[in-house]
Amino acid sequence: MEKPVDWTLWRSFLAVAETGSLSAAARRLGLTQPTLGRHIEALETALGQPLFLRAPHGMMPTPAAQALMPEAQTMAHAAASLERRAASSGEFRGTVRIAASHVVGAEVLPRLLAPLLDQHPGLAIELDLSNDPADLGRHAADLAIRMTRPGQSSLIARKLADVRLGLFAHSGYLGRHGTPTDPADLAAHVLIGPDRNTAALAGLDALQLGRSALRLRSDSEAAQIAAVRAGLGIGVLQQAIAALDPALVPVLPDRFAWPLEAWLVLPDGLRALAPVRRVADHLARVLPRFYAGAVTIA
Repeated sequence: MEKPVDWTLWRSFLAVAETGSLSAAARRLGLTQPTLGRHIEALETALGQPLFLRAPHGMMPTPAAQALMPEAQTMAHAAASLERRAASSGEFRGTVRIAASHVVGAEVLPRLLAPLLDQHPGLAIELDLSNDPADLGRHAADLAIRMTRPGQSSLIARKLADVRLGLFAHSGYLGRHGTPTDPADLAAHVLIGPDRNTAALAGLDALQLGRSALRLRSDSEAAQIAAVRAGLGIGVLQQAIAALDPALVPVLPDRFAWPLEAWLVLPDGLRALAPVRRVADHLARVLPRFYAGAVTIA
């Protein structure tokens, strides 16, 4: 390459690599398909090598393209972080991106963030939900709620709460099938749990029941929670989340309880940014109350 490649070309490259087609990438970026095609051709010319194999069912990244994708994704995260910082000129204006698990993002954060958004009309929140921890060092998010303590020394981590898990079932289900009084009774019940998530399956070892004993299996914790709420069977829930629904009843609470920890994590360089600091301070105040049983958060 004789000169640096325009970021626009890298952005188009990443969109095509992630979506697998020019048409899908064009919709994501708000461009036309011919424009995307020209961007890819220009980038391939600049790099002196093909990046995609044109196949009937889409665009297949070459090994060279696959090797470039991690750095291109880092560039995209950094660009998004820069845009959020640039938009944060006011005291509490701008966008803050929060990384969290699917369960925390769907069941906990909306309840906790509602008063914050009411107080600050200029503030916007982006939720990056994944059960894989976001790499905050690569600007994937501005802060994160994690259920394990992070190991990276470049991050500021603060433990906010102890999170307790237990077995729960809907009262309607227990009314139809009876309430277990002994762990051995669980074998006669519909048990809800993970499918292929080895870490989650290992966490059920205390039940002394294998994967085959789970009659509804899904690696989506949100689907497991929905199944328990629907009265389908017995599953593992965070106690604070179960407390939101009076119809959910603890099952064998003296025999089965799993501890987790909730941590607030953010990169050292972002804590001085006013919107990030405001959101972090708010979560540090209300999230411990939620997990302590204060269901109504003001």
